[in-house]
Amino acid sequence: MQRLIKGGTAFVNGQLIKADVLVADTKIKAIGENLATDGVDQVIDATGKLVAPGLVDVHVHFRDPGQTYKETVATGSRAAAHGGFTTVGAMPNVDPVPDTPDKIQAMIKHNHEDGVVHIAQYASVTKNRQGQQVVDFQAMKDAGAFAFSDDGSGIQTAGEMYQAMKGAAQVNLPIAAHVEDNSLLFGGIMNAGKRADELGLPGAPSVSESAQVARDLVLAKATGVHYHICHVSTKESVELVRLAKAHGVHVTCEVSPHHLLLADRDISANNSYYKMNPPLRHEDDRQAVIKGLLDGTIDFIATDHAPHSKEEKPKDDMRGAANGITGSETAFETLYTHFVKSGVFTLAQLLNWMTAKPADIFGLSQAGHLEPGKPADIAIFDLNTERTITESSYLSKGVNNPFTGRKVFGTTDLTLVDGQVAYQRK
Repeated sequence: MQRLIKGGTAFVNGQLIKADVLVADTKIKAIGENLATDGVDQVIDATGKLVAPGLVDVHVHFRDPGQTYKETVATGSRAAAHGGFTTVGAMPNVDPVPDTPDKIQAMIKHNHEDGVVHIAQYASVTKNRQGQQVVDFQAMKDAGAFAFSDDGSGIQTAGEMYQAMKGAAQVNLPIAAHVEDNSLLFGGIMNAGKRADELGLPGAPSVSESAQVARDLVLAKATGVHYHICHVSTKESVELVRLAKAHGVHVTCEVSPHHLLLADRDISANNSYYKMNPPLRHEDDRQAVIKGLLDGTIDFIATDHAPHSKEEKPKDDMRGAANGITGSETAFETLYTHFVKSGVFTLAQLLNWMTAKPADIFGLSQAGHLEPGKPADIAIFDLNTERTITESSYLSKGVNNPFTGRKVFGTTDLTLVDGQVAYQRK
């Protein structure tokens, strides 16, 4: 089947250009102005729309297997497609943890059978994500893991992280680290400071993140591993990464949309929809991650999509509530509305951070670019029509999202994965 996406503004090789995109079966066949409609089965009118490579998110939680009351591969991948994502990286904090070749092969098979987007699968760094015994890195790579992470838990001992980094370096795959020193949390459930005090909630100091970042950067230099830091959130972490990059450490890092858009001062009440890990930080931390993204210290954006049941996220109390918010369905439109329309980011910058950069850094060679011969993974966005984010519009099982009710631009009109419709706006 041939589809012609006609009249849109396409993001090609880092540039926004007026171009048509011709799709033949599963691949992009041609990109250019005024492509002929001869032999085309469907013409998609993209006049006034953005035609982008399918977005790439290397940090999602699909909760499948073992926690499917929160999310499944089917619902999570549909939510991703709704947000314009066509390739995602699924974290391993599921039950059972993919810490053996058999387990990860079973997850990859399930991802392929039930997912409507491409799903790259993380293996855990340690057995059962307990931070005490590293996995067989070569066997996990051979079984199909694209990277390693114990996300949701920081690896607490330097010795264990050192061994993990040596193992990952030997197989030339990244370790994506959740950086958190548990001994520095002191029972905190949000960022320590004035707002926590005002709400009467226990706070955890931000040094719980930056102290482990500092440790790991030294270990990364010693081992030569590709060390990737998940959801950077503090000004100290940004400065440490900036310094490490200047000294040749192979470090990359991501920032989540919520840490770009919100600070702890935005938590207006004791509302668990604002509880995540790492927590929302101070405004100067938020400004630091924006600056770090703009100057290249932070490499790209990843959502940390983390759905939970309503019972786990009571809106009137953070105490005892699960950490995390959803993000797949709101990331592009909230970032576009807040940062691009205000002139802080250019549209090309935002797209680069959500397509080419994560794909290239994680070796996802078939993702992140509009290019003839590549898979027809394409998202079409409406940048001109305002909508209000509503719970009823979510395709994820999780509705734990503090951006519900916001007015946004940049809604997804259509998502193609391998040339097939994965999502279409009604």
